[in-house]
Amino acid sequence: MGSIRGIRKRKKAENKDEQDAFSVTPFQSNPQPLDWWQEFSQRITGPLSQSKDLEKFESVFKISRKTFNYICSVVEEDMLARSSNFIDIDGRHLSLNDQVAVALRRLSSGDSLSTIGDSFRMNQSAVSQITWRFVETMEERGLRHLRWPTSEKEMEDIQYKFENIRGLPNCCGALDITHIMMTLPSIDSLNDVWLDRERNCSMILQAIVDPDMRFLDITTGWPGSLSDEYVLRSSAFFELAKEGKRLNGADKTISEGTVLREYITADSGFPLLPWLLTPYKGKGLSDYQVEFNRRLAATQMVAKRALAKLKQMWKIIQGVMWKPDKHKLPRIILVCCILHNIVIDMEDEVHNDMTLSHQHDVGYREQTCEFADNTASIWREKLALYLSGKLPT
Repeated sequence: MGSIRGIRKRKKAENKDEQDAFSVTPFQSNPQPLDWWQEFSQRITGPLSQSKDLEKFESVFKISRKTFNYICSVVEEDMLARSSNFIDIDGRHLSLNDQVAVALRRLSSGDSLSTIGDSFRMNQSAVSQITWRFVETMEERGLRHLRWPTSEKEMEDIQYKFENIRGLPNCCGALDITHIMMTLPSIDSLNDVWLDRERNCSMILQAIVDPDMRFLDITTGWPGSLSDEYVLRSSAFFELAKEGKRLNGADKTISEGTVLREYITADSGFPLLPWLLTPYKGKGLSDYQVEFNRRLAATQMVAKRALAKLKQMWKIIQGVMWKPDKHKLPRIILVCCILHNIVIDMEDEVHNDMTLSHQHDVGYREQTCEFADNTASIWREKLALYLSGKLPT
């Protein structure tokens, strides 16, 4: 995972987690009563209780019970070890399932603390504490679901799937940026740094995505006023790629005497680098350059859809957040990305049934970066010629 400005990730168990990444085990320890949801749903009040499909767990949480149980298993040990005796307004003790349900509803609905509290018969303070405890726990225990591929087989699968989209060989990821919008106090002059080019206060999320819309690396916490290029160059991923510790797998021969290194793709807001291919810019492009741009844009759609899906699924970061804690927000964004990946890893059918969109930054215009590395320009040209059949094979 990439850098997250403003926090220090706790990685005391990172090496073990990296080895166990993507392993999914059923929720077995300390199982809740089989009728937990039936009992819990009867306690829901307010507008949510009027939902026609309230009896269906999936209609409230937008994930399957299987995924919910797995999420409970991820956070169970830490949440129970650190848990206070949370109770609802009727004095009923909140179980692990209850607490996870509260936190997931807060993250997935984006409803206010008061709305969630009214629905689940809790005070706002309890909702806030439970949600933050869940975020802290998931940040540490769930991080194995958000990582750069560690095996040659994993990367080969990614490259194969990307090539099947529009023919780009040796592609390892699609990079894009989205803005998490906020409302900040107008009396604080320091808030101007958060004002982006579209005159919104926002925090940036940069993500590298695989063909299955899974996040492989993220960087977040930077103010919206910064350019896409600046955020990239300031990220941990940029340093790792520059040092040859990322995108350092085997080259691929695309024609006689022409090899192509591993790379990721991005739009025109990013610099053209040996490991980062961006579109041709300007007027008067040749046919093969136009065709290359089309192929690149189709590949980039994976990242756009992933970010749109992230905001659609975890609505706490979809709209305009009301005066968020700017130190906690990057960690909330990270956990939403982890949950996004868990849903994919669990092959959640509820998630698969959701309508796909590519609109994640409505109203934002694409930025333009003029920097182009000479070596990268040559490689891009050869790749474009190869894809158009103009380069001997």
